[in-house]
Amino acid sequence: MARRMLMLPGYGNSGPLHWQSRWEALHPHVVRVQQRDWDFPVCAAWVATLDAAVCDAGAGVVLVAHSLGCLTVAHWAASAAARSLAFVAGALLVAPPDPSRADFPAQIQGFTEVPQGALPFASTVVMSTDDPYDPLHRAERFAQQWGSRLIRLDGVGHINSDSGLGDWPEGLALLPL
Repeated sequence: MARRMLMLPGYGNSGPLHWQSRWEALHPHVVRVQQRDWDFPVCAAWVATLDAAVCDAGAGVVLVAHSLGCLTVAHWAASAAARSLAFVAGALLVAPPDPSRADFPAQIQGFTEVPQGALPFASTVVMSTDDPYDPLHRAERFAQQWGSRLIRLDGVGHINSDSGLGDWPEGLALLPL
């Protein structure tokens, strides 16, 4: 796991017990993309921050996204310049939420129309069969639309700190490298 990774948490950021934070603490080449506002996400702002981080990281970077971070990657890939897209070696997209849910937070702006085209880099979508933020299993459709490999996990919720995954070494093995 020597590639540089950009960590893309979702809404509210990932706390210290989240596997993303644990990977960041364990591996010096993991860098968290720091969004300006974790609690009132605006798609255009999150996409611009991701684009700047990818350009700074340079060639061969791997995107590791959770929840709203997955939708950020999809929006970025649909709108990014060819130059920055070429820097990405692959993406691990864990627990993409269903933004069409009636209870999708109103303070999250611009993410409801999820891009449907294939991602221009290798990608893996990981979903849980009982994710409360994806009750209709839209992650399966996202994986198909994005041209991603799909991994289904049974009964681990939103694949976050509440899931009890610890350092989640199994997730590292799923990186599309």
